Formats: sequence, C-alpha cells, structure tokens
Amino acid sequence: MRWSGAHGRLGRMPIERSTITRRRNFIPRLRRRNLDGYEMVISAPEKATRDEKQNANRNVLIVALFAALGGMLYGYDTGIISGALPKMSAQWGIDHTQQEILTAAILAGAVVGALIGGSLSKSLGRRKTIFIIACVFAVGVVACALAVDAWMMTICRFFLGLAVGACSQIVPTYIAELAPPHRRGAMVTFFNLAIGVGIFLANLVSVVAGGTFEASDDWRWMIGIAVIPAIVLAVAMLQLPETPRWLIENGTVGKARVVLRWMRPNRSAAVDETLKIWAISQQENKESRGGWANLTQKWARPALVAGLGIAAFTQLSGLEMMIYYSHTILGSAAGFSTGLVIWSGLGIAAVYLIFTAVGERLVDVVGRRQLMLTLIPGATLFLFGFGLLFVLTAHPNRYLTLALMLAYMACNAAGLQAVGWLLGSELYPLSIRDRATSLHAVALWGSNLFLTLTALTTIDTLGLGPAFIMYALFNLLSLVFVFFFVPETKGHSLEDIEQSLRQGTFLPRRGNIASQVDLPTSTAPAHP
Repeated sequence: MRWSGAHGRLGRMPIERSTITRRRNFIPRLRRRNLDGYEMVISAPEKATRDEKQNANRNVLIVALFAALGGMLYGYDTGIISGALPKMSAQWGIDHTQQEILTAAILAGAVVGALIGGSLSKSLGRRKTIFIIACVFAVGVVACALAVDAWMMTICRFFLGLAVGACSQIVPTYIAELAPPHRRGAMVTFFNLAIGVGIFLANLVSVVAGGTFEASDDWRWMIGIAVIPAIVLAVAMLQLPETPRWLIENGTVGKARVVLRWMRPNRSAAVDETLKIWAISQQENKESRGGWANLTQKWARPALVAGLGIAAFTQLSGLEMMIYYSHTILGSAAGFSTGLVIWSGLGIAAVYLIFTAVGERLVDVVGRRQLMLTLIPGATLFLFGFGLLFVLTAHPNRYLTLALMLAYMACNAAGLQAVGWLLGSELYPLSIRDRATSLHAVALWGSNLFLTLTALTTIDTLGLGPAFIMYALFNLLSLVFVFFFVPETKGHSLEDIEQSLRQGTFLPRRGNIASQVDLPTSTAPAHP
C-alpha cells in the first residue's frame, strides 16, 4: 500500500471490479483520496501480522465488554425485584395487585423505550444513544432507591424500563456493527452473557441481604448499587467509537474507515469492508421510501418474519417467566422452604449464566441455526417432563422438580436465548435496521409483558402441570419456526446477509447466504 498526493478535496473512486469476493486471489485495485487528501492505491491485499491481529481482537473485545454493561444493568434491574419486593411489601403493606403492577412497570417502560431507542439511534448514532441510556439507568436506579411508596416506585420503574427497552435494542446492534463477521456471534452474545451476570448478581445480593421477607430498608441499597455500572457505561461510551455503518449512512466515509482500521487487522481489510458497506448504502439510498415505509419492502420481509418470530419465541418459551416466578413455583408448588427457595433462585441464575457462556462459545462454531435446532428439542422435553410431574401428582419429588427446571434452563439459555438476541442485531438490512430492531425489542418485551401478566392466572386456571405443558408446546412451535424461516448466518458479514435478501436466497430452503457483495459499476460521489 502506498500513499501519495496532496491535500485537497476528495476525488472520485472508480471501481475496476464490480464484485468483492473472499477468494485469496482477489486483488482489488482502486484509487480515491481520503479525508486528508492523500490518494490511496491498493495493489494487493495485505497480510496482517500477528501483532496487528492481536490489537484488532483486543479492540473488538474492549468494545464488546464495555457495551455489554448495558446487558448487565438490564439483567440486574429486572432480576433484583424478586429479592427486594418482599421487603417493600412488608414495609409498605402493598397487596398482590400492586405487586404485579410494580413488577410489570419496568416491562411496560421497556416496550416504550424500545420504540424511542430506534429513533434516537437513527438520528444521534448508536454511541450517543447508549450514553443517554446509561444516564437514564443511573437516574432511574437512584430514583427507585429513594422511592417513598409503591406508586412512586412504580413510576420510577417505568422510567427505568425506558433504558432497559432501548438498551436491549441498541447495544446488540452497536456490537454487531463493529465486530468482524467471524467473531460477531461471540461478541454480540456478550450482551446476553452480561444479562446472565446481572441476574446472578441480583440473586447473590438477595442472599447477602439476609434472605428474609421482613420489612427493612435493605431493598434501597440493593437497587441503588446499580448506579455504579451505569456510570462506568456512560464514561466508556464517551471514549468508544461510533459504528462505521452509521457513519457511512450519514455521509462520513473517512471516519468509518478510521474506525474500521482500529477494529480490523490491516488497512486492506478496513478498506474492503468500507467499500462493502458503502455499496449497500448507495443501493439502499436509491430504493429508500423513507421512514417506516421501508419496512413494507417485499425483499426485506423474510428478515422481519424471522427476527420478530424469534424475538417472540424467546419469551413465549417460558424462561423469563421461570426466572420471575421461580420463588412462587418452588415455594408453593414444590414445597421448598424459604431459605431453600432463595438459594435455589441463585442456582437457577448460575445455570442461566453458565449455559449462556456455553452458547457464546458455540454460536460461531456450531452456528446459530444448528445450535437452536439441537437444543430446542431438549428444552421442550425437559419442560414437558416438568409439567407432567405436576399432572401425575400434586406433590412431586422436589429435587426431581428442580433438576428438570435446571435442565430446561440450560438448554434454553444456551440455545434460543443466546441466538435470539444475536439474530436481532444481524438479520435486518441497514436501511430498516433502526426501526426493525425497535420492532424486534417491542416484540420481545411485549411478549415478556404478556407472559408476566398472564402466567399466574394461567397456572391458577389450568393448573401448574397443564400450564407448563402448554409452554412446552410453544418451544415445539419455535423449533418448527426455526426450521422453516431462520437461515444460518454464521461467518457472513451484515452486507452478505442483506445481499441474500435481495437475491431471494435468505430462507433456508432457497439457497445459501451470499458470500459476496456486488458493487455498483459507477464511480462513487465525492465526499467532502
């Protein structure tokens, strides 16, 4: 690679080959001037040195770890209520109806936050939006910790839910748009792993707080301590970069290339990816209808069906409901003592965390689709067995009950849960990504809210056994859905996935995800 030329306005970028492929013998040759006015000629692909690869991997890991703090906040703030609510209830004397409203308030806020987050991300960028989310987290947890009654707590948790909903939509997208294709699965599932860490810490704090249901002010520090990671996330987002895809979509190609140079092993890889993103962006600009109308484009419909379906099934499969109501299920139905219920809750959170980490390790090795097709049957069988125990006897063996619950949690956490968040960040085309990921989060949180508000009523109406057999059927339906509608995206760039949508090869039985992006034969416009 050589640099020549003098400072001046950006020149045009003639492209001598219309297609960038991954073949080793591909030798792109192009000319353009960068933002500093230097002309760049790439005569052959560079081979990254070991140090360059290590630096790039380190930078990607830094971005993923700090951004994933949003997932930890989400997990902690939704999970801590199970340990704090009994203390609040004893202190304020609130009834079951108020408890349900207080618990669900954060989920209602999450639905609204998911819708708002997409618009903010589109206009301000992913990085600034996550900074705002971190600030809302910080203010929200402090407000909750200072609440003086149940209704003030409900309002504060709704406000906190705005950050939870927006975070679940923006953070996975931010990581996905910065990570290289071969590591995107593992990096994005850091978010899901961080959720598991947050849930585990929430249960651990509940144990440390005494594990009693007596009235006390312990719940205030239990909730308020989450302000620390919120501040860390806010400070980190002031230092981390914006995503190259948002930068290119907003006309700053040079800045995008600088970001990719920091995140990729060498200049050739950075320029290669910059061109792919630019080509897709140009194609979308010509086809864009503007606003939400872009979601109605026929070629993008398979991605919406796959993504929104998976979002709904991650909740309808019953895992979140199992986490929220594990104390009730184990205490009332299985006959566990209060102390054993609390320790079992910690064990459930630990299994969720461990097997989310297993899924994080497998998602880029086995693949998204294959991982779900392998583990969903196990989750279905274990949940069906759990329900069948309570159909056959009113008081089944409590340790067998716990074992089936943990086995179901393991399969669901490593499979559908790990992949569900990932697919929401990588399936949608760039032109609709902000709004589609908003809908993805709305589908997820809406399903969560529906399940949370109806779970106890369903159990009271049908009985514990039939209710969980019904949830097992939802798992079976998710398996059928994945088989017919969800393609394998492992190892493909976001631009490859979009190209397959345009070519009609997105669905599993239609062909394979494209491994190349066609560049327009016309020259690129000058960039100021």
